[in-house]
Amino acid sequence: MNIGVDAAALGMSNAVVSQTADVNSGYWNPAGLVHLEDSQLSLMHSSYFANIANYNYIAYAMPLDNESALGISLIRFGVDDILDTTQLIDDQGNINYDRISTFSTADYGLTFSYARKLPLDGLNFGVNAKIIRRIIGDFASSWGFGLDAGIQFEGNNNWKFGFMARDITTTYNAWSIDEDKFEQISGAIEGENQELPETTEITIPKLQLGMSKKWIFHYDYSLLAAVNLNMRFAQNNDIISTSFASINPALGFEFGYTDLVFLRAGVGNFQNEIQIDNSEQISFQPNFGVGFKYRGIQIDYAFTDIGDQSAALYSNVFSLKIDFSIFR
Repeated sequence: MNIGVDAAALGMSNAVVSQTADVNSGYWNPAGLVHLEDSQLSLMHSSYFANIANYNYIAYAMPLDNESALGISLIRFGVDDILDTTQLIDDQGNINYDRISTFSTADYGLTFSYARKLPLDGLNFGVNAKIIRRIIGDFASSWGFGLDAGIQFEGNNNWKFGFMARDITTTYNAWSIDEDKFEQISGAIEGENQELPETTEITIPKLQLGMSKKWIFHYDYSLLAAVNLNMRFAQNNDIISTSFASINPALGFEFGYTDLVFLRAGVGNFQNEIQIDNSEQISFQPNFGVGFKYRGIQIDYAFTDIGDQSAALYSNVFSLKIDFSIFR
């Protein structure tokens, strides 16, 4: 649920909390759904870790009236066809490759979103209800539930501000473990996997603050600049980190021509990395993206982690957005 959706947003290093205003707002900031003028559908696919893991996303949103909107989205992140070699050696100590089987591990996130305009002009709010499902073959599975809340405010001269609180209730996952399967694993390697893992998992709240501004040049050209401050209440390797909270900035740009062709760039995920000589070095993740929109159909591409500046491997991300106004 932290990876992100929509190649357009990923090309800007996810710096979209303040200005998101389409079907993908259900993920980034549900308050942005109030800007929908018609129903929209969004699809995305990306591969991670040299195509070992696949990330897929589908979302649909529609306006209820001039003041409110609804949305629903589904995310699946999974690794399929994993070899299960725990039964490779039979009871007589012989290797039998016919005893190898495969399984999948996948995480699912189903989100229901609602947004509404507030009486103050330019101020909107939105909420998400999330159902989390995690499956590790026949070994274990879990169910979880969480809530998000977001606000957007549009000021003068195209300045926009956004606030997104993720997992505000502390998202809770309860695991169920197949003890028969666990017995097979615990006996596969002596001295390992001897105790059942924890059956509860929590995700602590995260805050995102965003600000953006759009300039129009000679009617045909536009430039959007946006910045996010991503805050987590834990000490980690973020560029700003204390015992109370850690802050990680993200900066994104989008250059547009006649609202038809878009060129995007961004930088984020700033980390303090300790080197082998105990010195610290700042790493970051640059992103690049392009987009094309014509009569309600938008196709976007993002290439993340250009130049391998961070530990993450680069990924190619494709997304499609359809505005149903083209059918009317």
